[in-house]
Amino acid sequence: MSHMTQDMYHFVPDSCALLGIGEPTHGEPAFALVRNELFARLVDRGFRSIALETDRVAALAVDDYVQGGAGTLESVLQEGFSHGVGGLGGPEATGRLLAWMREYNTGRPPEERLAFHGFDIPTEMMSAPSPRAYLEHVRDYLGLDLDIAGAAGADERWSRTEAVMDPAASMGATAEAGRLRVIADDLLTTLYARAPELVPATSRAAWRRARTHLTAGIGLLRYHERCAEDIDRQERYTRLLITRDVLMADNLADIRAAEAGRGPTLAFAHNTHLQRNPGRWRTESLDLTWFSAGAVAEQSAGESGYTFIAGSLGRSAAMGLAEPEPGTYEAGLQTRAAPWGLVPADTLPPARSRTDHRPEQGYFPLDRETVAAADAILHLADGTAAAESVQPRP
Repeated sequence: MSHMTQDMYHFVPDSCALLGIGEPTHGEPAFALVRNELFARLVDRGFRSIALETDRVAALAVDDYVQGGAGTLESVLQEGFSHGVGGLGGPEATGRLLAWMREYNTGRPPEERLAFHGFDIPTEMMSAPSPRAYLEHVRDYLGLDLDIAGAAGADERWSRTEAVMDPAASMGATAEAGRLRVIADDLLTTLYARAPELVPATSRAAWRRARTHLTAGIGLLRYHERCAEDIDRQERYTRLLITRDVLMADNLADIRAAEAGRGPTLAFAHNTHLQRNPGRWRTESLDLTWFSAGAVAEQSAGESGYTFIAGSLGRSAAMGLAEPEPGTYEAGLQTRAAPWGLVPADTLPPARSRTDHRPEQGYFPLDRETVAAADAILHLADGTAAAESVQPRP
């Protein structure tokens, strides 16, 4: 096996336009600190944007902040992340990232500034919001007189847990959903038809912001429609996972279209959203398999410049994850001296997947298929040591 290194230059080819760095769990905060360090190094290589596993619309407020806009870091951390900052490494690590980006951008021209994006949809594990607010944003931007709230009905009917978990309680197949799909389609046509008028009158950024809201609203209608399907439970949950990652892939493609002239983008998320091989999620009663947003984006867009680095973890005090058992991929990576580092994926010898983790830890161990489809592995031997080793910036 090659020696582990912290030098990113060995793993990011000049052709890379989208770099996916995954983490095997959201439970080890050191991954976010390493993410911050790697992004700072990538900025020196020409990267000008980062996209995290958080709602794209909510992240617009985060980007406003890093561009020097009004608001405080505390308010952005509280309001600008759909799944809470905890899933992104906690407020300390993410706050350090945003503060560093804002400081970096100060006094720089727009083409050199760093941009923050979310590429997820505004759903939670057990709920999905009403599309009302997203469609109303577009209506207001277009200056139309449309009663979207009346067409949508009460927000709570959409956002309650039952609306996702029980097909009979879902709003996806209701008359209200049907009316909103017609409205959303009309809004989309109008938004594009009036672009030659609207962009000069407002700004390209304002027009794109409206389109981002509309894309989110249309995606939510699609997701709720999947929730309403009264089919086999395993097939239903698989279709929900597929729908989420397809929408995430669309967001990645749109982000890259916006950033193409400024430089490459770092996408950071769970391995299952970025890996090239099918993801697999097993519970006591379910065995779900689907392709990730990264895999879909790479193939659908013909993105030859996609590079994927899979995250791996040895031990973690924060998660209660012990030293990996011998013979596993993680155990082999533990033999490196550094608290964290990178190694080419094709240099890892065959091994087995670790089985010492518990479902509540949310850890997805390395397996043969993920390693074979990755360009490199980012391994944290010990979460505490890795967190202590990174530089204070960002």
